Amino acid sequence: MKRSGGSLLVAVFLTLFLPMTAYAQQPKSNSGVSKAPIPHLVFAFEEYVTLGPSIHPGETPFGDRNIVPITGGVFSGPKLRGKVMPGGWDWQLVTKTGCHSLDANYMIQADDGTIINVINKGTLCTASGAESQLFTIPTFEAPLGAHAWLNGGAYVGTLELAKLHGKPAVHIRFYQVQ
Repeated sequence: MKRSGGSLLVAVFLTLFLPMTAYAQQPKSNSGVSKAPIPHLVFAFEEYVTLGPSIHPGETPFGDRNIVPITGGVFSGPKLRGKVMPGGWDWQLVTKTGCHSLDANYMIQADDGTIINVINKGTLCTASGAESQLFTIPTFEAPLGAHAWLNGGAYVGTLELAKLHGKPAVHIRFYQVQ
């Protein structure tokens, strides 16, 4: 039987989607509550990242742009410690609605010489005058070996302003979701 492109797409959709909806409609347990374990956070490591003077390109169609150079710092945790390498950046944006977004990309070097890429993103939208905690979603790219455990899973970060040896910095704590 010859099918047109549209009917073939519908047939593929129904073949894939219907089994999923049937599965989703099955009861999870007698109580209606999923038996999946509730995730919890496990401390991975913390950083003090030093920052250079901001570069302010100005207002863009997306909001007020700011660029902050990452100049160094230190990190430590139960499974690794080392230094934050200079040369990374934190691209920041304050949107016209007042939300603050950050998109940082930099390298850290463990005491054993391993270099790990850190990409850390976050957005904070608060009501005027309200204080709130900035949470981030980091991802790590570590070479295969002793620190490869960073490559998988989900992580959450907390970020707050700090000083390190009198220099402007941010204090970031990373937690692995387990």
